[in-house]
Amino acid sequence: MGLDLFPLTKPKSRNTQIRFVNARRQHKCGQAHTTKPNMNFSISLLLHFLLLVSLVCHVYSSETSGQNQAFLPEEEFHKLKRTIRIHLQKINKPYVKTIQSPDGDIIDCIVSHKQPAFDHPRLKGQKPLDPPERPKSHGRMNILNDNFQLWILSGESCSEGTVPIRRIKEEDMLRAYSINTFGRKLKRVRRDTIGNDGHEYAIGYVSGDEYYGAKASINVWNPQLESPDEFSLSQIWITTGSFEKDLNTIEAGWQVSPELYGDSYPRFFTYWTSDDYQGTGCYNLLCSGFVQTSSKIAIGAAISPTSTYNGGQFDISLMIWKDPKNGNWWLEYGSNGEIIGYWPSSLFTQLKDHATMVQFGGEIVNSMSTGAHTSTQMGSGHFADEGFAKASYFRNMQVVDSDNSLIPLQNLKVLANSPNCYNIQEGTNNGWGNYFYYGGPGRNVNCP
Repeated sequence: MGLDLFPLTKPKSRNTQIRFVNARRQHKCGQAHTTKPNMNFSISLLLHFLLLVSLVCHVYSSETSGQNQAFLPEEEFHKLKRTIRIHLQKINKPYVKTIQSPDGDIIDCIVSHKQPAFDHPRLKGQKPLDPPERPKSHGRMNILNDNFQLWILSGESCSEGTVPIRRIKEEDMLRAYSINTFGRKLKRVRRDTIGNDGHEYAIGYVSGDEYYGAKASINVWNPQLESPDEFSLSQIWITTGSFEKDLNTIEAGWQVSPELYGDSYPRFFTYWTSDDYQGTGCYNLLCSGFVQTSSKIAIGAAISPTSTYNGGQFDISLMIWKDPKNGNWWLEYGSNGEIIGYWPSSLFTQLKDHATMVQFGGEIVNSMSTGAHTSTQMGSGHFADEGFAKASYFRNMQVVDSDNSLIPLQNLKVLANSPNCYNIQEGTNNGWGNYFYYGGPGRNVNCP
């Protein structure tokens, strides 16, 4: 089914058009190409799609939930705590080993066939599958400074046959809007006075073809957030289906989200839905569905090291691809090619076949809590035109075709829906292939 997501109306934003701003590892990037303004109909419609999709992204408020709990009658509060404990028993499976991470996380080593995925009605009784053949032209690079995770600094590890899973604590759930929606994006209609739902993007995308996966190296930073009920992320989106009906998405990248994790570390995350975020899917392993196979990487764990302004640059390589034989969507993390696991084909409706759009880029939430634009940063917190070691980047972006081959992007388009706050500039060179710089500081003299 095609990506029928764009109603024939103009986007509701403070500008009636999208303005593109000419601006934006270890290898020096060549001169970026500037992008001329492109006001064609499809771009305007895509912006409308992004603004609509952001309605599904519920923003958890720890301050509000904490206040609500503080005023609960004692009997109701204890009842809530009992309900949380029951829910935690479903999420946190019995472990054979536990590891204390330097950042405060607890990592449990769970026998692989007892992980949360197999609570799903369509997966009960199954065991993890062996990884399929990787896409053609997929070369693994032996890069010594490839990103790893903070919990590994403990010196402990999970043995083969087990998977490392970040333990969910009571305080994590107390920050949530509700127990039933913990770890999920919620549909919510909330508009501020300018008709903007608060989600802002700087992305590159391809559409109009059949896509069976994507790959990119994503520069990792530690953006600062103005408020704990906001987030900043950088990710790959694999999408198809119809908005308000059967939108299917697979998402992976890094995010800073105090509401979800209780701190401001950048963390490796995943997400999926098969019904436009209405009832299916969740972040990471907070519901049944995604099957983890790796004993080395914990989804939801903090990434270390991160990039510094005018200093060392670090990125994570992510690849998502569809197994041509059984249709499952697999995820690989890191330059050394650690296969994390897969989203079973049975979870999806439209993604049982292929995707019709692939997006790469950054997203933030602007809560407008102070009446001014948020100072929450996207990427490095610097604009695209500052370039390497200053602005954040995506590089070596590729898609997987119907022949299970990685190929360069065709007709990459870029957009930023608040270019005075966060912008994007794309380019191509021999070392980085298709790439772009993106991001920004949020509130500034041109973004009050």
